Amino acid sequence: MNVIKNRKIFYGISLAIIIVGLIMIATKGLNYGIDFTGGTSIQIKIGKMITVDEAREIMNEYDKEASIVHVGKSKDEIIIKSSKNFNNNEVNDIIDKFVAKFDIKDRQFQSEKFESTMGNEIKQRALLSIAIASIAMLAYITWRFEFKFAVAAIIALIHDVLVTLSVYAIFRIPANSAFIAAILTILGYSINDTIVIFDRIREETKLNPRQTVEDTINGSIKKSLTRTINTSLTTLISVVILYIVGVEDVKVLALPLIFGIITGTYSSLFIASPIWYGLKNRGKLNTKKA
Repeated sequence: MNVIKNRKIFYGISLAIIIVGLIMIATKGLNYGIDFTGGTSIQIKIGKMITVDEAREIMNEYDKEASIVHVGKSKDEIIIKSSKNFNNNEVNDIIDKFVAKFDIKDRQFQSEKFESTMGNEIKQRALLSIAIASIAMLAYITWRFEFKFAVAAIIALIHDVLVTLSVYAIFRIPANSAFIAAILTILGYSINDTIVIFDRIREETKLNPRQTVEDTINGSIKKSLTRTINTSLTTLISVVILYIVGVEDVKVLALPLIFGIITGTYSSLFIASPIWYGLKNRGKLNTKKA
């Protein structure tokens, strides 16, 4: 497998996804959840456990994208979160339909309206966290390896974030505060894989100093491939199982992690190293010109 020779193909795949995603974000925006947009939260005590699909049959009339999760020890209560600002009559209509459909004897519910100020604060803190993490990783990788390795790693991380955002924009998946937590987790997971491959490249460079940079990178990726895929696949299987059997709150966190693990593994193997190769060659060309 010649990663360097085929790097333009890998770049093209990523750019295609990112460009389509950015166009969707520019034209339609991200599908922000209640944490960002504000909206209405309704908690209803059903008295027995019902499925999310049963609750959604009622909510589809009001908001098809509403989030529905179970709460309580017996999972006999549900919380409905909608980005729509329901008035009192609409809230009462929703409650009445749940009471009638599930024969609720003790009518217990509470509703609350949210403003988008909390969402703005979450976004600002998330961007600040990503910036601080990127600077810290840039400094660490520069100290541990070299500056060009650090730049390549940070570009690969930006790639992971943009691809994950693009997937959310293209498929109109609701983004909420759990999505932010997942993005930060993805950054840590992806940089770990990238550092492993960079460490292998550094070792191969010392062991085979006469080998071309292209052969060193391809050989390092080949030797790291089994370890990287096995690690990612093991994690991916666990997260997919959580998404399948987990409650709604777990699914909200697991979904971006699934995309992130795939994207992070892809970027570690096919994006980060080719970018370092380009930076390395560019430095050599500049030296020759001088």
